[in-house]
Amino acid sequence: MKIIKIILAGPRGRMGREAVELIQREEHFELVACLDRVNEGKRLSDLDGFPQIDAPIYKDPVKCFQEIEADVLIDLTTPEIGKIHTKLAVEHGIRPVVGTTGFNEEELQELTELADAKKTGVIIAPNFAVGAILMMKFAQMAAKHFQDVEIIELHHDRKLDAPSGTGIKTAEMISKTRTPKQQGHPNEEETIQGARGAETKDGIRIHSVRLPGLVAHQEVIFGGEGQSLTIRHDSYNRASFMSGVKLAVETIMTLDVLVYGLENIIE
Repeated sequence: MKIIKIILAGPRGRMGREAVELIQREEHFELVACLDRVNEGKRLSDLDGFPQIDAPIYKDPVKCFQEIEADVLIDLTTPEIGKIHTKLAVEHGIRPVVGTTGFNEEELQELTELADAKKTGVIIAPNFAVGAILMMKFAQMAAKHFQDVEIIELHHDRKLDAPSGTGIKTAEMISKTRTPKQQGHPNEEETIQGARGAETKDGIRIHSVRLPGLVAHQEVIFGGEGQSLTIRHDSYNRASFMSGVKLAVETIMTLDVLVYGLENIIE
């Protein structure tokens, strides 16, 4: 099997450390460089708590992409930085696997056009946990039979965006099979004092919870006459995301377009 050469952005983060272990564990993966806002000029092996991997650390992504021969960029940073890295990687012919959320429709369209022009694959995944992808798919199936639905997403208190990318993506998938409906009391906007969650589209509301001790959790609650259906997924640690990262890295080698959402490549 061909060795896939990988640049990792954000190696010191919790997800980044899991990705380092993944790359080290897979025989056909090779970590050739890291992007980090500090530790310029060092090697990953110089940092405390990291294995003996002789990968140079760069602060400047352009310099990194110009000097390092790589197949894939894994970006597990922040939405703001991830957007910059993704565009620069495609411009340099490196395939980005992006785990940061926060891309709007305009940004996704711009990246889609750039990927098409460069014939370079891009995978942007709001969630890499396979169970979370199945949760979204099951919710999409259920929406054919239940019109009333709300989403509750729960994450750690260090998460920057709300609603989460997974929550938004779930609502988008549900909207493809659900008949649009404005939920709740017709006059609730005028009478309710307080929050009812963020409305995405077609009346679907997403409620965000941020608490220490959580990792990534979501439940989709459907209501019908005399019954309800709850579909829930829980990630108890960040190792749960690595099977999806592995799948994305392997799949992107065969792509020359942008794919948004792991559900589009999972069987």
